[in-house]
Amino acid sequence: MAAHMNRTETLDADRAIPDPPRVAWRKHMRQRVLDAARDLTCASGWDKVSLSAVAAAAEVSRPSVYKEFGNRAGLGRALVIRETHEFLHSVALTLYPGLPDPRASLETAVSFVLTEAHRNPLVRAVVVAAREGSDSLLPYLTARADPIFDAAQVLLRAWLTERFPERDEELVTLAADITVRMTISHLLLPGADPAPTAGRISLAVLKVLS
Repeated sequence: MAAHMNRTETLDADRAIPDPPRVAWRKHMRQRVLDAARDLTCASGWDKVSLSAVAAAAEVSRPSVYKEFGNRAGLGRALVIRETHEFLHSVALTLYPGLPDPRASLETAVSFVLTEAHRNPLVRAVVVAAREGSDSLLPYLTARADPIFDAAQVLLRAWLTERFPERDEELVTLAADITVRMTISHLLLPGADPAPTAGRISLAVLKVLS
C-alpha cells in the first residue's frame, strides 16, 4: 500500500511540473494556429485557407506555422486529426457502456455520428465541400491508410471484441471495417436520414458477425 501511495505521489508530482517556457509557448501557439485554421475553414472552406491568413488570425509569424506544421497539407492533416480524435471520444461515450442489445447500441453510435457530423462546423464544412468536389481535407477522413480511419477502426474493433468475445478476430476486424466505411460513405450522401441509415448499417454489421 505504501509503495502504491509513493508511486501515486510521484506521478502527481510529475504532473505538477510545468513545461519549460519554450515548450509551453509551442503548445499554446500550435493550439492557436489550429483554432484559427478551424475557424477559417468553417467560414470559407479549406480550399480558400492560406497559411498567411492562418498565421495572421492566430497572431503568429508565418515561419512559425511552417516550422510547426511543415506546409499547408501538414496543417490540414493536424487539424483533421485533432477534430476527429475529439469526435471519436464522443462516439466512444455512446458505445461505453452502451445499450444491452449490441445492435441497438451500434445503431445509436452510428446515428450519433451522422447527426453530430452535421452539427459539427468543421466536419460539415468538409462534407459539404466534398459533395461539391472541391475540398482537399476529405482524404484525411476517408483514406484507408490514414490514422483517422485507423483510430475509428480501433475503437469499433475493441467494442465489437468486447460484445462478441466468441467471434474470430478476423471477422471482428471485417465488421469494424464495414462499419467505418459505410458510415463515412453515408456522411457524403446528401439528405441521408440518420435513424434508418444507422439501422441499416448496424443490421449489415450484425449479419457479418452472426
